[in-house]
Amino acid sequence: MSHMATDYDAPRKQDDEIKSDSIEQLKASRSQAQASKIDEDETAVAEGFELPGADLSNEELSVRVLPKQNDEFTCMECFLVRHRSQLASEEGGVPICTDCAG
Repeated sequence: MSHMATDYDAPRKQDDEIKSDSIEQLKASRSQAQASKIDEDETAVAEGFELPGADLSNEELSVRVLPKQNDEFTCMECFLVRHRSQLASEEGGVPICTDCAG
C-alpha cells in the first residue's frame, strides 16, 4: 500500500471542489504539465554535458604542487605521498603505507 505525502499547510478542498475535479480535467492538466517539460530546448540542455573523449586541448588547468613535507613519505608500492601516520612498515629502507600492507 503506497502512502502519499500530505502537505498540512496547504488549504484543504471543500467537498464541492473535490466533486468538480473530473477525471478528464485531471488528465488534461497532467498531459499539459508533461508537455511543458518536453518543450525545453534540447540543444541548450546538451551543451551542458561533457562527453567522454572530448577534445580538452584548449583547456588550461592550474594546480599548485607542494613539495613533500618532512612528515610525509612516498609509498614504494602505490607511489602515493602519505602522512607519516599511515606508515605501516619500513623494511630495508622501503616505506610501505597501511593500505598496501593490509
